[in-house]
Amino acid sequence: MTAALEGQGGPLASGVFVHGEHPQIRFEQKLADHMLAPAGILCQSGWDANAGLLQSIADADTPVYVDNIAHMSLWAGAKNAGAPVYPFRHNSSENLRERIAEHGPGIIAVDSIYSTNGSRCPLESMCDIADETGSVLVVDESHSLGTDGPDGAGMVVEFGLTDRVHFRIASLSRAFAGRAGFVTAPDSDFAEYFKMESYPAVFSTRLLPHDIAGLTATLDIIRQDGWRRERLIEVSAKIRRELTALGFDLEDSASQIVAVQTGPDLHTFAVRDFLEERGIFGSVFCPPATSRQRTLIRFSLHAALTDSDVDRIIGACTAVRDRFGAEAPKPRGLDESAQSIAN
Repeated sequence: MTAALEGQGGPLASGVFVHGEHPQIRFEQKLADHMLAPAGILCQSGWDANAGLLQSIADADTPVYVDNIAHMSLWAGAKNAGAPVYPFRHNSSENLRERIAEHGPGIIAVDSIYSTNGSRCPLESMCDIADETGSVLVVDESHSLGTDGPDGAGMVVEFGLTDRVHFRIASLSRAFAGRAGFVTAPDSDFAEYFKMESYPAVFSTRLLPHDIAGLTATLDIIRQDGWRRERLIEVSAKIRRELTALGFDLEDSASQIVAVQTGPDLHTFAVRDFLEERGIFGSVFCPPATSRQRTLIRFSLHAALTDSDVDRIIGACTAVRDRFGAEAPKPRGLDESAQSIAN
């Protein structure tokens, strides 16, 4: 990164104008190879990757089916394309089939690991539905790229589905700890099409040289340091197990994302403050990400947590249980559906 800062400067233009042996082109192919994809496109952010892809492949005549808790950027991209958007119940293959039977084949958009609750998508089932209905399958691997699959290549590679998933997208601010997004492409022609069609690609400057240098070095570490993934699996399993034993509702968390359901927003804020007083910092999910009555505190775990750190997290959550109780308070006033509409 230091060499990139010292050796490359000057004005920046859109990534559309990058070509040849530019470091961005080399990184795009290196990451595509890692993910067993023919080609790839580097974007300014995960939002730009997700929104730009959906905006580029959907239109007013293409229904888009989005998992109910999939990332908001997928919804935004479909809306930018003017496409009709039909949500389906979280991880429900049956409900997805019903929606497609009603509205026809289109684009199916899911997360491999959901950022809201850490649950995993039944990818094989989604592939089956896409195949049977002639739909295009888009998988957001933001929370599985780097952490899952051989050498961190993601869940699609792990389950041998690279030939059945049409597009993969990812934020590189998670395991890569950088500032970028990525889209896998079926071929170089689509990569060129995306750069000319995606609004974020056309109307954003390209990444800085030191950003690309950092991402390239991080990819090397991800591929080489399998012990980090093993440690993350160990830490995540222990914290999920212990918090479940304490009585907390973690919904369907099966990953390094551990979401504690804490109920109404004011109660969640009180729990957050209580944890922060003990040096434990989670992310509050509240409106507009959730309704006011069903908020949560998300712990995003990482491999650098020591055994002592893990014990501190469990100890702080034990104190939360003793102070507030483990079960989230029941909603008051408006019911859940009305509250969602109100927000």
